[in-house]
Amino acid sequence: MIRRLGLAAVLAALAVPMLMPGEAAAQRRGSLMSPDDRAGSSAPIPTQQQEKTFPLGASWSVVALNGKPVQERRATLIVDQNLRGTGFGGCNTFSASAYPLRQQGFAVGPIALTKRSCDKGTLDFERAFLMALRATNKWDVVNGRLVLKGGAGELTLSRSL
Repeated sequence: MIRRLGLAAVLAALAVPMLMPGEAAAQRRGSLMSPDDRAGSSAPIPTQQQEKTFPLGASWSVVALNGKPVQERRATLIVDQNLRGTGFGGCNTFSASAYPLRQQGFAVGPIALTKRSCDKGTLDFERAFLMALRATNKWDVVNGRLVLKGGAGELTLSRSL
């Protein structure tokens, strides 16, 4: 049995090519390097973009819904420190849990809404606004404006007092 193990060790040693001491070290370094590094490329290493912080406690007013300016209607949103989103949809006030997530994700829970009656145009705007808000899954701040994007549309909000 020991003779077989010894024979196996000799055969394994013969199968590995013999390298000079400097060549072995160079080969080990080469295996740790990327193909670009081995080719002598000095490509810059991309830096990871710093995560943005969601502006909690700020008051926002809708200025565009799905790329169309909102001028005659008023809708607002505030996400407080307790992750509660509240605001005015154009006719009714609303409240919902609103969670800024990692990598600029955003989740809005079910919306509680008052039941005031308004004209059809205002109610249609409010419905579109709240549907876009509820479906939001990404946020960003672009040129000082909060942009909320999701499956039901895009909201652009400007900071208000």
